[in-house]
Parts: sequence; structure tokens; C-alpha cells
Amino acid sequence: MLASKILSAGVALLLAASGVWAQSSNKPIRLIVPYPAGGPLDITARVLAEMVKDSLGTVVVDNRAGAGGNIGADAVAKAAPDGYTIGIAATATHAVNPWLFAKMPYNAATDFAGITQMVRVPNVLVMNAETAQRLHIQTLADLIAYAKANPSKLNYGSGGNGSAGHLAGEMFKKEAGIFALHIPYNGGNPAQLALLSGQVDYNLDNLATAAPNIRSGKLKALAVTSAQRSSALPDIPAISETLKGFSIDTWWGLVAPAGTPKERIAELNHAFVAALQSPETKTRFANLLAEPTPTTPAAFDALMKAERAKYEVVVKATGARVD
Repeated sequence: MLASKILSAGVALLLAASGVWAQSSNKPIRLIVPYPAGGPLDITARVLAEMVKDSLGTVVVDNRAGAGGNIGADAVAKAAPDGYTIGIAATATHAVNPWLFAKMPYNAATDFAGITQMVRVPNVLVMNAETAQRLHIQTLADLIAYAKANPSKLNYGSGGNGSAGHLAGEMFKKEAGIFALHIPYNGGNPAQLALLSGQVDYNLDNLATAAPNIRSGKLKALAVTSAQRSSALPDIPAISETLKGFSIDTWWGLVAPAGTPKERIAELNHAFVAALQSPETKTRFANLLAEPTPTTPAAFDALMKAERAKYEVVVKATGARVD
């Protein structure tokens, strides 16, 4: 009880100090998004920017796309640590790219201070519905059994070497003890078109991207890649229900440059966590099939560290490399 009171008092003092910070400047906050405008991550950032304007003031979204997200992440890393430049951290920029790219312009482990995780979006293992029917595959167990009985007949597509779909696909193959030929495409949309036309047998696609074709019946969803089922499509099992402990999904969060004062990090965390927990935000994110996952700064730092360690193994096992 005493420890709880001390913690509450400390948080109150920290937020009081950060409130002074917020009142001391009318300078807008720049939120760097390392991907193009119009995509799910950009939409998520703009929703949150709108939701925190009453507590933090104006938040200007700045899209800095390129190099798999590295250009935007580098802009955050090299910004002044004054609390007025923050950015989106993604699975790619802070867990995959350090192992995928031969040369990195920033150090994902030391150049950033976590603010909060924002959302998680699982991938989903989907088959062309006609292919699934022809091969008599209705469940993930059916797919694994077919692959083991026909070790050279299956293939799967992805948006490219080192993409989320590729890495999830390789991890699935390893855990299931099966082989399927990987066919990389130049982006997620061409990979999905290849699946819809029957050129590949299955993909591990972003759930938000695949959902319309799952609902229309064109794609057969066998399992989501997250540790638990998605609340958006709860009838789809998780791979972990068949392969215990399996978990790989896409996450996004907020970071500041390393060295940003802790009281400023606390203020930003307080405002963005409140926004992520609001019913309005949850409703708007539901359209993207993204589940809000607010955390403390320390918890988000720990997540990014753990994910880097996980993807080091996965990326090196694939041999994928960008020079």
C-alpha cells in the first residue's frame, strides 16, 4: 500500500512538471511517419495527432518515406532531443531493418527513447478459396499435413525479400517443419493479386489488407499470426493454437530522439495513452483492424529490444539482405 502511494505521488509530480513544459511553448510537435501518406500507418498517426491536440497542442504529421522506413527513422534519430520531434517506430524500422540492411544510418538500439506502443496488426495465412477447396485444405492442420505429404508442391508469395509476409512465412515453415517455395513480388498488392489469380498457394498477408477478400469468400483464412485471435475477426484461429508459442505480427509505436528529457517523455506518454484508450480512437482503428496497445515508455523499449533479438534470428535464417 505504501509503495503504491509513493508511486502515485511520484507520477503526479512528474505529470505536474510536464504540464509546466506543455504550457511553456506554443511550438508545434512534428510527428515523422517513415512511410507514404494514405497508408494504414499514416492514417493511424493522423488520428492520434487529432486526438492529442487539446493536451499537447498542434501535431504536424511529416511523411518521410524511403529506404524501407530508414529515411524517416533517421530523421527522428538525428532531431534535437527537445520533445518537439517524435516519430513512428515500426517492426521494420526498429526490429527488421537493422539485420536486413548492410548499412544503417541510425542505431535502433541506442538512438531512440520509447514513448508508447500504439497498435498491433497481425498477419493472416490465407489461401485462394478455390485452391483450398481443390486441395481439400480447410484448416491450418490440413495445410501442414498436405505440405508434409507433398514436400515440393506448395509455394507462397510475399511483398518481397525481407518483407513482413516473407519473414512470417519462413518462421511458419520452420515451426511447422514443412517446405514451401517463397516467391517474392514487388509489393503487397502484386503478391495479393498473384494469390487471387491462383499463381501462388498461400500468403501471410496483413489482416487489414486481406479482410475484404476474406469476407467476400475469395480467400480462405486459415490462421492469424498473433499470439491470440484478433478481436476484429475472432472466428479465425491463431497459428499458436496449432503451433504452440508461435507469434509474429506488425506493431507500431511512438519514439523520440535519445536524450529527450524523461519528464517530456512522460507527458507525451500520458497524452497518447489517453488517446489510444478513448472509445473514439478504438472505433476508428477498428476500420483498420488495428488493436490499440498502449504501454509505458519502459515497456515499449523492452518490446523493441526483444523484437530485435527475435528478428535477428529470423532474418539471418532467410539470408535476406539489402545492400
